[in-house]
Parts: sequence; structure tokens; C-alpha cells
Amino acid sequence: MTTEHRILGRTGVRVSPLCLGAMMFGAWGNPDSDDSIKIIHRALDAGINFIDTADIYSNGESERIVGRALAGGRRDDVVLATKAFMPMGPGPNHGGLSRRWLIRACEDSLRRLNTDYIDLYQVHRPDPTVDIDETLGALTDLVRAGKIRYFGSSTFPAHEIVEAQWVAERRGRERFVTEQPPYSLLVRHIEADVLPVTQKYGMGVLSWSPLCGGYLAGRYRRGGEDVVSNRVNRIPARFDMSIPVNQRKKELAIELGELAAEAGLTLIEMAIAFVLRHPAVTSAIIGPRTMEHLESQLPAADVTLEAALLDRIDEIVPPGTTVNPADAGWQHPALTDPALRRR
Repeated sequence: MTTEHRILGRTGVRVSPLCLGAMMFGAWGNPDSDDSIKIIHRALDAGINFIDTADIYSNGESERIVGRALAGGRRDDVVLATKAFMPMGPGPNHGGLSRRWLIRACEDSLRRLNTDYIDLYQVHRPDPTVDIDETLGALTDLVRAGKIRYFGSSTFPAHEIVEAQWVAERRGRERFVTEQPPYSLLVRHIEADVLPVTQKYGMGVLSWSPLCGGYLAGRYRRGGEDVVSNRVNRIPARFDMSIPVNQRKKELAIELGELAAEAGLTLIEMAIAFVLRHPAVTSAIIGPRTMEHLESQLPAADVTLEAALLDRIDEIVPPGTTVNPADAGWQHPALTDPALRRR
């Protein structure tokens, strides 16, 4: 894998173009913690210096695995990112973006990761119930206490990214320095607004799910047998093939796979290289569950897609198109809760 590093927004921190996502380490994916640690070590040995996890991944198990993998002198060479927001317990205050929860969640993550600081602490989703100034204030205090170095957002709509930047300036807060949105060949809505906004404010971008949850892993073939994702029961809106837009994703994945083969690439390589080609993107988060998955994704960092190939991709999935809106990662409660739009 290339040893090229990219600057994370305007922070001056240099990170690898591939970021190792740790969601699959633990009960959600690979329950063998020793095997997961071997995968992490292989990624670091290959030149990846950026790891992203979250407290919610396998209910904290992912963070504990990452912490064990970085023990013994590896921590200082890694830019370590984690996230908070999702419910971590049954109580009404065991999640969200309040000051009360964020400070506790950060302390919990520090213990699980076995570190005294987090390089990039991210809010996992927007929280419409909390004033953004409260969230920024709590995060700023964590920076000034030395517990986190920087903080960022994840899956924020463009207007909320802008609001957070304005509030930080007006209130004298530290600001979001990164955004972590979903982005892939099949999920391109952020090209219309989020990516231009992040460029305007000099934010780094860590794109998640560049393989669209496995749709772009090269599993689908024209005339081949149906492949059933193990996520179909957990996230049917994105993986149930009886839903027309998911069937459409499969059809497009087949077409994109054939295009990749014509170019002498695997679909995995083309999909990840496509994400990395966008000038706003700093790193693509890969989420291997096995060593085989990791090895198949590492070469993508060295792939450069020619303009003619990018034009053909645009013909198959036009810029700004997200085939299934459920892949956008978050919808405002005003769209999902009828009580907020009816009276």
C-alpha cells in the first residue's frame, strides 16, 4: 500500500488514505478478538496509521479490542478516532449529545481504549434535542482538558455543518474539524452539498461504507445465485432484496463490476479508489471482518482512476444519486416522526 499521507482538514495531522474501521471487530462481526488484533496489526504494518471505532460497536467491545491491539508502544504512531451518541444503556441519559453524556462517554471510551487521549472524538449523529452550542461547549472543554485533541461530526446534513461552524465562531468554541459521511458509488448525495461545504470550511472528510455495506464487494454476478447478506435481519431497509431499491443496487453493482473488470480492476479496488479520488475526501474507512477482506482492500490506495472511467461511472450512477435513501445514514425526525409534521 502507498505510504502517501494526507493532511486531515487544516489540523496539520497526516493520515493514511485508508482508515481502518473497527465496526466488525467484536460480536457484530468477528467475535475472535485475537484474530481481530492480527488484522489491526497487519493494517498498521501495511502503512495505515488511522483507526476509527465507536463506543456502540459491539457495545464497547470494539474499543477494547483496539486498545489491546495498540498496547506495547503502537499507540503513539496511530491517529485514533472514536465516536459517541448512540444509546449505551437503558437509562434516558445514556446517549445523545448533552454535556452530561458526552463527558461520561469520553471517559468510558478512554478506559476501554486504554489511552489517556483520543485524537479525534466524533459525534456519531446529529441530536435535534440538544442545542449545538451545548455539544460544542462540552467538546471544547474535553479538548482543553487534554482528553481529546480534535473533534468532528458524522452523518450531519450540510446545513447543520454550517450552523455548527457559525456557532463555534460566535461563541468562541473549538469547531468540528472533520465530517464522516456515507459515500460510495451507490451513495452519492453528499456530492451536492456536504462535500462542497466541508471544502469551504477546510474540514477533513472520512467517508464510511465505501463498499456500500458489501454491495460493492464483487459478490454479485450476472446470472449468478442470489447472495443473502447477514445484515438483512438487522437492517432490512438496506439489505432486504424484496425492496425494489435494494434490487436496483444489486443490478447496478453487477454493471459496475463489469466496468471494473474491463479496466483490469476488482470492483473493491474501483469502489474505494472512486471515493478517494474526490478532492474533498481525506480517507476512506474500510471495515474488514477477516484478513482476506483487508488484503482485498489494501491495493485500492494505489489505484488511480482515469477520467474516461470516471465518466462511465457517472453514466451508470449519475453524480449526486443515492439509489436507496436508507443508505444516507440518518434522517431528521421531522421525516420519520409524524407528530412533528401533523397537528
